[in-house]
Amino acid sequence: MTATADVEVLKVSTRSNPNSVAGAIAGAIRGSGEVVVQVVGAGALNQATKAAVIARGILAAEGLDIVVTPSFADIEIDGEQRTALRLHLEDRGLRPVDAGARRDERHDLPW
Repeated sequence: MTATADVEVLKVSTRSNPNSVAGAIAGAIRGSGEVVVQVVGAGALNQATKAAVIARGILAAEGLDIVVTPSFADIEIDGEQRTALRLHLEDRGLRPVDAGARRDERHDLPW
């Protein structure tokens, strides 16, 4: 997954507040149906994961169900090459459904 110019990218650090990030995630999902959260390091990934879980709860109360697709990205920080992890969050209702996949009616899972 490569973030396009129209997908908002939220950069999360170990010092990020998960509740604040969750609010930003929820706002982006409401606005465009998707957002990318970018992290470098285990602490930042921990904060981003907590934020995604909180945002999922917020959005579930509104009838939205988000899914997360992780990927790696090569980025530059202060002139140094680093590997970031990107979490692409999107509303499951806006995701294209694989026509060949069998769907579990209760959980909407492809198996």
